[in-house]
Amino acid sequence: MNGVILAGLGLAAVGFGARYALRQMPNAAKTFNEAMKNLPKFEESAANSKYYKGGFDQKMNRREAALILGISPSANKAKVKDAFKKVMGVNHPDRGGSPYLASKINEAKDFLEKHSR
Repeated sequence: MNGVILAGLGLAAVGFGARYALRQMPNAAKTFNEAMKNLPKFEESAANSKYYKGGFDQKMNRREAALILGISPSANKAKVKDAFKKVMGVNHPDRGGSPYLASKINEAKDFLEKHSR
């Protein structure tokens, strides 16, 4: 007898919940459409502009080396060394990083140390 009463109360609760949800549906759809219109376009997103679009140059240059290490092209040797440690710590092959990217990071560090003032 208790099971039948609980089942009836459960069905009533589901029915009232569904009725409430259906009554709120037009408002929810309108709010959702307004929110979608206010979202920024993906191409114009600030998160997308943080990264360099394009591959590596055939020969390393000062601009590319600075982009790889995330420093200015006129940075001194101390900044180059600090940036190298930071970038290599995240991208080291022993920690799951790519050997190709590690070689490019090393090449960028060597280039900037050799050509820094």
